[in-house]
Amino acid sequence: MAFIEDMKNRAKKEIKTIVLPEATDERVLKGGMQAVEEGYAKVVFIGNEEEIRKVASEHNIDIEKADIIDPEKTEKLAKYAKDLYELRKEKGLSEEEAKKLVLDTVYFGMMMVKEGEADGLVSGAIHSTADTLRPALQILKTAPGTKLVSAFFIMVVPNCEYGEDGVLLFGDCGLNEDPNSRSLAEIAKSSSESFKALVGKEPRVAMLSYSTYGSASSELVDKVIEATKIIKEKYPEIKVDGELQLDAAIVESVAKKKAPGSEVAGTANVLIFPDLNSGNIGYKLVQRFAHAEAYGPICQGIAKPVNDLSRGCSAEDVAGVVAFTAVQAQMQ
Repeated sequence: MAFIEDMKNRAKKEIKTIVLPEATDERVLKGGMQAVEEGYAKVVFIGNEEEIRKVASEHNIDIEKADIIDPEKTEKLAKYAKDLYELRKEKGLSEEEAKKLVLDTVYFGMMMVKEGEADGLVSGAIHSTADTLRPALQILKTAPGTKLVSAFFIMVVPNCEYGEDGVLLFGDCGLNEDPNSRSLAEIAKSSSESFKALVGKEPRVAMLSYSTYGSASSELVDKVIEATKIIKEKYPEIKVDGELQLDAAIVESVAKKKAPGSEVAGTANVLIFPDLNSGNIGYKLVQRFAHAEAYGPICQGIAKPVNDLSRGCSAEDVAGVVAFTAVQAQMQ
């Protein structure tokens, strides 16, 4: 828990405004108000005000210190519709379609961030990843110099000697289903930057596989080998190695046998999974079996901070991701 407390303390240094467009969910209300009460973010709940207040009342949540914006009643609606139309008309969006879209709480929240009236957005407790990220990419676009939007989890494992005293980054566990070698390399690059920015330690990146240094041979292994080669050639400043099995990546005694001489094996703190199947299963195994805190999926590569909650999230998860989003906004 020390790690997330550090995130909250960093967020307090420059308070940011975070939009929560799923305000009829009690977890979102509780998590958002935790951020407000602890003083590390301002939050704006988006939705039908009557419904939001009803849910808050039913669950004894005091939301008086937060702002509520009802898209159907705000004077901003016409401007947002016009601006969204201008953004998307070349893609075939009509004015009538724009008016309908901005009534959607996620689209409305994205427009708030686009217009500079908020600093970041957190969604996903109710919406799918696609329904959260599609409007983000349509409205906010990708960050300059970014070729791929990806997602990661910060895993905080109690009583753990691996990574940075139990803190590791897992990527991509939330977005890219079957990245090719070049995409894997971009995920590794972005993840190393995110780890350094958020954790404040030097990233040591392991490209995971079921093979270590050619112990097995297949197209699946070749993809990881090629990705590692691309990273080393394009980004020589990154400490990276692969292909590595998980034990070789994080256990020093195993690394000495399987990958002797590696500057990453045995000490990796950034784990890049070869596909979404392994990444999603991996983070959930660690979360459940090791009772780890799993913060994410945190998105990287979008022009403004937008993060996607798991639909199985708790109020504490919401509060934690709000803190991450606020710190990302500070970094921009």
